[in-house]
Amino acid sequence: MEKVGTEINFTELLDKINPASKEDIVELQGKIKAFRSEEIDSEKFRAYRLARGVYGQRQEGVQMIRIKLPYGKITPDQLIRIADISDKYASSNLHLTTRQDIQIHFVKLENSPKVWADLEEVGVTLREACGNTVRNITASCTAGIDPKEPFDVTPYTHAHFEYFLRNPICQEMGRKFKMSFSSSEEDTAFGFIHDLGFIPRIQDGKRGFKVLIAGGLGAQPFMAFTAYEFLAENQIIPFTEAVIRVFDRYGERSKRNKARLKYLVHGIGLEAFMKLVEEERKGIKTQSFEYTPVEEIVPAHKSSLLVEKPIHPAKYERWKKTNVFEQKQAGFFGVYVKQHLGDLASDNARAFAQVVKKFASEDIRITVNQGWLLKFVEEQELPALFNALDALALAEPGFDSMADITACPGTDTCNLGISSSTGLSAAIEKMLTEEFPDTVFNRNIKIKISGCMNACGQHTIGNIGFHGMSIKNGAHVLPAMQVMLGGGLEPDGTGSIADKVIKLPSKRCVEAVRVILSDYEQHGQEGEYFNAYFRRRTAEDKMYFYKLLKPLAEVSTLDASDYIDWGHQDAYVTEVGVGECAGVMLDLVGTLISETEDKLAWTERLLARNSTADAAYAAYTTMVCGAKALLTGEGVNCNTQIGIIRDFDEKLVKTGKVQIEGGSFESLVLQINKQEPSVAFSEAFVAQARHFVGKIKEYRKQQVLIS
Repeated sequence: MEKVGTEINFTELLDKINPASKEDIVELQGKIKAFRSEEIDSEKFRAYRLARGVYGQRQEGVQMIRIKLPYGKITPDQLIRIADISDKYASSNLHLTTRQDIQIHFVKLENSPKVWADLEEVGVTLREACGNTVRNITASCTAGIDPKEPFDVTPYTHAHFEYFLRNPICQEMGRKFKMSFSSSEEDTAFGFIHDLGFIPRIQDGKRGFKVLIAGGLGAQPFMAFTAYEFLAENQIIPFTEAVIRVFDRYGERSKRNKARLKYLVHGIGLEAFMKLVEEERKGIKTQSFEYTPVEEIVPAHKSSLLVEKPIHPAKYERWKKTNVFEQKQAGFFGVYVKQHLGDLASDNARAFAQVVKKFASEDIRITVNQGWLLKFVEEQELPALFNALDALALAEPGFDSMADITACPGTDTCNLGISSSTGLSAAIEKMLTEEFPDTVFNRNIKIKISGCMNACGQHTIGNIGFHGMSIKNGAHVLPAMQVMLGGGLEPDGTGSIADKVIKLPSKRCVEAVRVILSDYEQHGQEGEYFNAYFRRRTAEDKMYFYKLLKPLAEVSTLDASDYIDWGHQDAYVTEVGVGECAGVMLDLVGTLISETEDKLAWTERLLARNSTADAAYAAYTTMVCGAKALLTGEGVNCNTQIGIIRDFDEKLVKTGKVQIEGGSFESLVLQINKQEPSVAFSEAFVAQARHFVGKIKEYRKQQVLIS
């Protein structure tokens, strides 16, 4: 494989990739230069780079790059390329996330365009991996081979990814937007915690989906509503587009902690929200999206199989029992690979890619619990595959078991990390391995850990969950964790949100797990699911688990080690930076007018490419941005797009400060959901946006002269 991205071949490399990606990368280069020369405000630049997968780290001067891998699909060659890039530009490590992405860390800002170009050459993007956009769309890793699936959801997931990538309706929303596709009613992609979750169903011989809406985790988790028990397959993209457009217009934009779809839907009610969605349907560009489902191509059996005996027979049997399952395709097996903390060194990644090429399909899937799934392995080759994985320390039994803990990077690299999630995870796994070795067979309990309340480690859907915090003891502060119990998937496929129980010093959380498991062993009924045990004990005494763990919370028994976080040597210091999970709103009038001009230029490019429906929506966002600029200059708080539209009429049109043809800005801009996006309408609407931008620039010019 040729060496990736050098200064000499960078321009040549750009010419090899698709034009849209090349335009993105060249633009990113230009924005970085403008930021360095202080031509762009730092907050505006932050919002821009986040939507291009470039995320500020806890460590000054370096970035985390999030690589967007729809439904976790990656090929061996793509994996090798990412490993090479990590060696060249990052820390020689690949981190798998709970959203089936890969992250690399410690990248210099100026190198991010080169990283992106090297990835695009092998068909991988950074676009909209972070920021106020449609994030990576996740799916059950078993999609296509799941014996329980009514059909393969992979083509539908991929179609959603392609449809919304660079789509004007989701470039700068109030907050991020997350979707998932589960392969069966078991909802293994956790649709119940997503903005939109899709579960496949067949009704009257036709394909469709149960649709869940407005779920979410974070500091205030919400279970999703059911929008439809069955929605025909050709309607899920039109429905999604209408939902996003309504969220874009009515969603909160100033109060970041209230800006997710869950707050909008729970605030106005599902019925009122669905009515707005229905009203939006006329203006969307796709009224019916026809899929061409492609069934998984079953590879031919190999003529000469590599038959070996397992080097470690006892470990092999445990691995086969916990990490291997028979696919719906007869004669083939899926193999899970447990990846400790989701971290894989680049050298091992390259070696792992070669193992995949030798034994499995090249369609590798990253799992939602930070591991891997290999597909189409033949039974006779399982021992040889085990030996090859074991040589890379990748054949540990217990995938997705109690001993396979999910944890975000926490204080290792994240600005928002409060206490160490990875250090605690390693300590708990060590204890379980030594004291509860059979936990590798226990899928009844999932342990999930986040370094803060924002739930990147999905602690609120853990049977046992922890999220980072701190505790004050007099003048001293020590690392701590909030203990949560009873979350996750129930045996019937429905979801539950965990309950908060107690705050504990981080160093005592290993003992907390030990105490909980011992109590479960002693008091759990035969075959009783952990969550059922938790609810039963809580029903008997709502303070039961608080009392059980209260001795561990006593500050009077603290010693010096409690003031040092897991994996650290120095005394704990709270260091929480500014979160970058989404863009930050800007309120400088000049900056906003400049942003309006950028949006208009993008609108014109879309129109020139005959993307007329997209150009119409871009024209709408251009006018809203321009209206916000003038309202900001008037001292008006701008919380939502619909608020901006109505306030512009009230404060600027009705007062005669700005003349609008027809006398209503709302009537002008909301043509977007009253008219079908024909070529004639789009061209006329873009012309109106062009005229409006000229008006606000002139108004701003006069205001500056007066002041």
